[in-house]
Amino acid sequence: MNTLRLKKYEDRRLREGHLWVYSNEVDIAKTPLKTLTAGEQVHIEDFSGKVLGIATVQPNSLICARLVSRDVKYGLDKSLIVYRLNQALSLRERFYPEPYYRLVYGDSDLLPGLVVDRFGDYCVVQTTTVGMELVKDDIVQALVKVLNPVGILFKNDSKARALEGLPSYVEVAYGDVPQLLSLVENGVKFVAPAYEGQKTGWFYDHRESRAQLQRLVAGKRVLDVFSYAGSWGVQAAAFGAAEVTCVDASAFALDIVNQNAELNGLGDKVKTLQGDAFQVLADLKQQGQQFDVIILDPPAFMQKRKDHANGLQAYRRINELAMRLLVRDGLLVSGSCSMHLTRDELVDVIRGASRHLDKSAQVVFMGGQGADHPVHPAIPETSYLKCVIARVLGV
Repeated sequence: MNTLRLKKYEDRRLREGHLWVYSNEVDIAKTPLKTLTAGEQVHIEDFSGKVLGIATVQPNSLICARLVSRDVKYGLDKSLIVYRLNQALSLRERFYPEPYYRLVYGDSDLLPGLVVDRFGDYCVVQTTTVGMELVKDDIVQALVKVLNPVGILFKNDSKARALEGLPSYVEVAYGDVPQLLSLVENGVKFVAPAYEGQKTGWFYDHRESRAQLQRLVAGKRVLDVFSYAGSWGVQAAAFGAAEVTCVDASAFALDIVNQNAELNGLGDKVKTLQGDAFQVLADLKQQGQQFDVIILDPPAFMQKRKDHANGLQAYRRINELAMRLLVRDGLLVSGSCSMHLTRDELVDVIRGASRHLDKSAQVVFMGGQGADHPVHPAIPETSYLKCVIARVLGV
């Protein structure tokens, strides 16, 4: 293997548990990045020449290397991936009795650049680094060895791949994979669109927060905004809501909502509204509509740090629009998947929106990502999900 040597003192983060090497930490006089090939595996050395582990490299990126093993005897291959998959599987099986979860969550499962979502006998895989792309055959063989799935789909159409110079594609890598994949979440049945859906077709991350609906929605009128396939809204209906309205800009997503409602015998309780969420909420207010519970699970309004100001304004606006539609003492479920928005900022968004409307808010629940999205304690970027449930009171 080639070697990547770090500058003096730049080994501290790796020794403390981090997995990334930044290009400005490399001693390029001794180990020039330009001599390395994207995706190749290298030995990482400290300033004195002591080997710290094996990493895959991307010489054209700020994050120029990602540690895959601290033991130089084990590089990134089928054997190591099998070992990591078994580690990941043992964690998920402790928390989830049924095989529906995120099996691999990148850095947190010590497989940087790899995501695997499990839908029973099927796996949907995403590789977001060149290093992982180069071992895709090993990934497939490892999944077959550990899970013996019926089918494996590579859903490699994320924007993150473009940053690594990787092509976009969706292809079956093993067996057969149907268009719709079945899953069960909090006792409710769903189908997820494997090929045409967002990300891997489903978002398992809010599972624990969605379970809170069991205590909140019985007999209530519920509005689910940015509903996608109905993970929140259909569960609300299943948990006893009197009426649920799901709002999304995508007709395709709302068709999946209807299928999921029918799958659970809830077609008479769930209806859909297609349109821009901000405009739909404004229109509902103009119509004099009110709801007991409103759920906001928007896409990331802050995808980059530079988006913070505009993104914060978007969160403030959508939360205020929702509050205008709540009945007295109604509940607002406000989520964010923006890593650059802190939990405290989301709480302050709710405070500010309530005061702007001359109301008060009480935070009654704060949640985050589930155990199948474990947080790596040395990598803050692995903690991204927030959910705040607030009671909104009159003056």
